Amino acid sequence: MPSVEILDSTLRDGQQSLWGMRMQAGMALPVADLLDRTGFSVIDFAGSSHMEVLLKYKRENPWEGLDLLRAAIHRTPMRGGMRANACISFGVSPDALMDLWMRRLNEHGVRSYWIYDVLYGIDNFARLARVAKEYGSEVVGTVFYTISPVHTDEYLAAKAAEIAAVPEIDGVLFYDTAGVLEVERLRELLPKIVAAAAPKPVEIHANNLMGTSGLTYVEAVKHGVKVLHTAARSMSNGPSVPSTESVVRNLELMGWDHSLDTSLLAPVDEHFRAVGRAAGHLVDQVSEYDLFNVTHQIPGGMVGTLKAQLEQHGMTHRLNEVLAEIADVRRELGWPVMATPLSQLVGTQAVLNVVSGDRYKLVPDQVVAYTAGHYGEPPAPIDPEVLNRIMSADNAARVVANPPEQPTLEELRARHGTGPGEDDLLILRALIPESDIAAMQAAGPVKRDYPLLAPEVDELRNLIRTTQSPYVRVATERWAIELNR
Repeated sequence: MPSVEILDSTLRDGQQSLWGMRMQAGMALPVADLLDRTGFSVIDFAGSSHMEVLLKYKRENPWEGLDLLRAAIHRTPMRGGMRANACISFGVSPDALMDLWMRRLNEHGVRSYWIYDVLYGIDNFARLARVAKEYGSEVVGTVFYTISPVHTDEYLAAKAAEIAAVPEIDGVLFYDTAGVLEVERLRELLPKIVAAAAPKPVEIHANNLMGTSGLTYVEAVKHGVKVLHTAARSMSNGPSVPSTESVVRNLELMGWDHSLDTSLLAPVDEHFRAVGRAAGHLVDQVSEYDLFNVTHQIPGGMVGTLKAQLEQHGMTHRLNEVLAEIADVRRELGWPVMATPLSQLVGTQAVLNVVSGDRYKLVPDQVVAYTAGHYGEPPAPIDPEVLNRIMSADNAARVVANPPEQPTLEELRARHGTGPGEDDLLILRALIPESDIAAMQAAGPVKRDYPLLAPEVDELRNLIRTTQSPYVRVATERWAIELNR
């Protein structure tokens, strides 16, 4: 019987796509042991943006939370995600800081990594992979699927071959951020990716924005993919990945073997549903098949960001206009892959174009840096007229004259006032304002659980949301509440 491995992404992509990276350690700790005993090949967790969000918005020490979860998850390797040329930012981080980031994650017990760069700086992949191998860790390099005139089957297979040729890289992760890989294209493309990566294995991660990623996984295993990325049902689908429950059932119906103890799936699913509802986050998502997604190809988690940006200008009704503008900006900027950070750069520029009414009148520093080559070489030439407008912006000369710096580790320690034994703090200070760090430290230790609402309160919340009456009174045997609008 053929077999396939399942990687759990509940604690990373599930909460990134549905909860905006706001999963605190205490939200996951009660079921961490269950996840650990389920039989996943890897549990995906640590990402730089997750650490930033926890510190800034939840005042939680991300290193402490990682240690708590790693102590609870001691059978299964935990994975860290790493953009090859940046930690916590939409800019570019010094190599010394990136190498330190890799070392510190390893020293906190993370033993599996996916490394990515939407512009494919393979030298950075290789350098970071060598650092990971100092600890015996697993490393996969990422090939992003996207639709454009540039990203042909041959282009993507060549990238897979280039990544797999790095001795320290153990496999290739094929990543469909927008879930737009159609079955017909998959049947032609995936065998080329698998052949290019051989003999190293290929994993697949497909966000279910189009509602078709379950079918993508079924076809992927038929064409040689060895690892599927899934999430607990309550944390899956929509902008997240397919559910573990549905993927495992499909594999069993196909006659494929897996290593999961399926009796442990339900309590994890129920736990995150309860926590998500208590925290006011999305759970139990679904997606309709919408070809409009193919035009802009933005990751699911970005829609909320775009709405927030438009809300600041009182223009939430113009979301579809922004999504259409994203398609134009992406083409004009040389067809970058719509993944961090370039998806955010393209999206922000599209919002500014729509809000200002004058395209490229306002240009963020990061967009100037991209056109100046600070991130790497664009997949295709930038539209000459757009390039001229960007380089004519008031901030362009300053950004172009200040490419990313490369201080040494000693220089970074001196700059941020830390010693050799304070590298966790150094990383935070290098990337996050000191006022946020002080607020995190003042907040005290990481909480080990998360308070859940009583079922009656949840029902009351739903009633208040749906009623149109100016007066509502709800009474039970224990309490009564009145609402006057």
